[in-house]
Amino acid sequence: MKRTISALTTLCLAVAGAAIITSTPSFAKTMVYVSAATDGEIDSYSMDMASGALTRMGSIAAGKSVMPMALSPDRSYLYAVVRSQPYRVMTYRIDPATGELKEAAVAALPDSMAYVSVEKKGRLLFLASYGGDKIASLPITADGLVKDGIKQVVLTGHNAHSIVSDRTGKYVFVTNLGSDVVLQFVLNQKTGMLEPNSPASVAAKAGQGPRHIVVSPDNKSVYIVTELSGDVIHYALDADKGTLTEQETTAVLAPGSGLEPGIAPPVPPAFDAPAKPSASAGATAAPPRIWAADIAITPDGKFLYASERSTSTLSIFSVSSGSGALTRVGSIDTEKQPRASVLIRLGGT
Repeated sequence: MKRTISALTTLCLAVAGAAIITSTPSFAKTMVYVSAATDGEIDSYSMDMASGALTRMGSIAAGKSVMPMALSPDRSYLYAVVRSQPYRVMTYRIDPATGELKEAAVAALPDSMAYVSVEKKGRLLFLASYGGDKIASLPITADGLVKDGIKQVVLTGHNAHSIVSDRTGKYVFVTNLGSDVVLQFVLNQKTGMLEPNSPASVAAKAGQGPRHIVVSPDNKSVYIVTELSGDVIHYALDADKGTLTEQETTAVLAPGSGLEPGIAPPVPPAFDAPAKPSASAGATAAPPRIWAADIAITPDGKFLYASERSTSTLSIFSVSSGSGALTRVGSIDTEKQPRASVLIRLGGT
């Protein structure tokens, strides 16, 4: 079942990253920022909240392969990660009247980072490196800038893909796509260091490939979209311990999609390993495979969305107000290969 949906409620963007500032007493307009990775720019759009129409306001050069982005809690700063060398994160100050971006700081990163999020109080920037099998944190100054270098680097399993804290900011979760695990950390509120929780991880099923994370508004559930199996795993979150317990798994795609499960990338070969011969011209083409990408939940916690790139669809789920259980409602067609999904609430913050 496929449905149409208004752009007023959901923007499903076939780009590497996007961030939205909604109208508040501090901001004169609603702005949408989109990272254009190939062009190395961040495009700025003003959004009409009545119609959902976007008006391009301009762009700013950030660096080739600028991809994941995140906003400061007060929405005064935009943090943009550049995944080309030299790896770095840019801090942009957002003009509250015009929405214009102005570069305010730059800090070096230890690797190419596929994901970025901000600690709930705005004191730390969290990053995950897919190719580097690591996570990192950088301090954010009292005036919102990231400029002081690395605070902590933690080696993970294969393909760390996302890092997200719970709604309280006490606990942090990290997905490892290639190792099929979700790491569990406690954020030491005095030192700002991530410490392994007990247990330090929960295992997904082999071949699921946990990718992106979203926490329910009531902080009772954590949902993770799996790239390779195309599932949404629903975990119950123990608010006292900061640990996850799997409740259910719901398929992103309807039965009969015709896609085969995805395949996790192999571990990089040793430095001195001989080069493998390239595939021959007559080799059989690979079958279409599941390629799920992003996940988002509405501010009221009633609906959840997950994108899938091979079918170019956005799936819609209703969320039970009591248990957090998911029911698949349907899906809509999107632009080709939807990667990032951004949700806003009309007329709200």
